[in-house]
Amino acid sequence: MPVFQQPLAFLLVLCIPLLFLFRKLGIFSAPSFPLILKDWEGETFVWKSPVRKIASALSVLLFAAGFLCLVVSLAEPVRLQQEKIYTSRGTDIVFVLDTSPSMMARDIAGMSRLDAARQAIASLAPQTPGTGYGLVAMASEAALVVPPTMDRDEFFTRLTSLESGGLGDGTALGSGLSTAVYHLSGAAAPKKCIVLITDGENNSGAIHPETAAQLAKDKNITLYVLGLGTRGTVPLEYVDPATGKVYSGFIDSQFDSQSLEQIAAIGGGRYFGVESSGALAEALSLVASQEQTVMSFYLKTKEEALYHYFLFASVLCFVFTWLIRRWYLGVFL
Repeated sequence: MPVFQQPLAFLLVLCIPLLFLFRKLGIFSAPSFPLILKDWEGETFVWKSPVRKIASALSVLLFAAGFLCLVVSLAEPVRLQQEKIYTSRGTDIVFVLDTSPSMMARDIAGMSRLDAARQAIASLAPQTPGTGYGLVAMASEAALVVPPTMDRDEFFTRLTSLESGGLGDGTALGSGLSTAVYHLSGAAAPKKCIVLITDGENNSGAIHPETAAQLAKDKNITLYVLGLGTRGTVPLEYVDPATGKVYSGFIDSQFDSQSLEQIAAIGGGRYFGVESSGALAEALSLVASQEQTVMSFYLKTKEEALYHYFLFASVLCFVFTWLIRRWYLGVFL
């Protein structure tokens, strides 16, 4: 509901009935120049076209609407919105996202595993205001993509642009986890956690994932692991980022969840086996609720000016009124 900063401007609305009253009394009437076409005593010429009557009534309505929009614009309407400004840190969550080619298998609601993970993380954002998000991409190697930040636009821009295969075709769980631990250990957040999303076992990297999980626990960082994907033969479509070559076919999706469960247990967290988009969203929502912390904030009121919308509408109404009366009816306002 808009708020008007200059409500006295609405007194100008009284000009409309006054104008019609003055015209009824012959004051402020439009100038007319009679043209005599006959000198016999007969009925005067009357234009009875219903189209012209409708056009004339429409021009009056448009003029009144334009004037009303102009008055509303002069009243300076604004939309008030309250925004939470957090004065304390919330939880920092770093997502370690597997980007190996197998993450392009399409077995999660018709989407690739990577796209399903991105969509689930995006759906989690409204549930976690004040939470810092970070991102580590992991395959044969691991790299920090976004450090823990409150800038959700930057985070999701980088998450969306993440490509599969850019860091090789292996799965270095230990490297991904240790990278996340390194960038979380110095954070000032009261709670810190890592969410590992992968579809395979550790088969690359110099750091054992259990060593990285123990390091996370020593730094008071909780580790959650999501084993993503169905089992069996699943379709895969993958574009090699280096060559642009498209690979399409099927893969045999099998991995032992026991090692992932062990990593989560060492890290003081929990393992989730995820085979659907609903289970993925539910797992992330549960993680967010487990890691939620109390934050202090204050409400800041933001004002959005709306007068330019009404001013534009007023100009349009006046223009159409002028076109109808000047070019169709052939009269002046």
